[in-house]
Amino acid sequence: MLGSSRDALALCGEALEQLSGEVNRAQIGSELFSIAALLDSENVLRLALADSGQGEKIRKSLAAEVFGTRVGTASAELLVIAVAQRWSEDVDLVLALEELAAQAILTVAQNENTLDATEEEIFLFGRAVDQSADLQMALTNPATVGSIKSAIVAELLHTNATSATKELLEYAVSHLHGRRLDSVISRLGDLAAAQRQRMVAQVRVARPLSQDQTQRLVAVLSSLKGREVRLNVALDPEVLGGIHVVIGDEVIDGTVASRLEQAHRAILG
Repeated sequence: MLGSSRDALALCGEALEQLSGEVNRAQIGSELFSIAALLDSENVLRLALADSGQGEKIRKSLAAEVFGTRVGTASAELLVIAVAQRWSEDVDLVLALEELAAQAILTVAQNENTLDATEEEIFLFGRAVDQSADLQMALTNPATVGSIKSAIVAELLHTNATSATKELLEYAVSHLHGRRLDSVISRLGDLAAAQRQRMVAQVRVARPLSQDQTQRLVAVLSSLKGREVRLNVALDPEVLGGIHVVIGDEVIDGTVASRLEQAHRAILG
């Protein structure tokens, strides 16, 4: 990707990171993959959504009209954000949606404590491809349809891989976009490694956090842990006020409900 597309992808990535609450990231990943696959096959639609010569409102309206009822709200919002950006080439929009999908799926793997296994499985699959000329030919032959390539991956992985590994690799081998297979697998490994450097903080609050509050909380937790921290924010009226954070094995309880409980115990004591 050239400069403008890289900047657009970074902005879309930030939008994905800011999703909070009960958002189903597994669903987002699958839906973004399906959108990318459709745009890859529908040249006219892809060009219309990625053409910065068209007005931004027109592109956003078209995206909402075509996909608004086909995918969930979060996926539709991310797509609208994506089509509003300036892309150096129309295929960069597809590549960006695929990368966002992979990031969403890897976030789920992290939350389910399967990220390390996923990263290792992607690496081992890449090694297997490197060491087998027959496998390389089967997965890169342009005459072989994508569904067959995905089936080959599914057969190779069988039940010995995480759901994230299966979804990522089955999609990737059937959507190379002219890239080398080893570079595509390597990129998935890089995304998994980058995700592993992040920590996820489970946050409960009575009311939504403002953007400034979110940024300050991320900064404080990142400084505390010495690594990037992402927030999963859930609204919980029972906390009354304040904030409850679980990050790794540490619990930070600064809720009004907790303070009231402490006061109640002190009075009874």
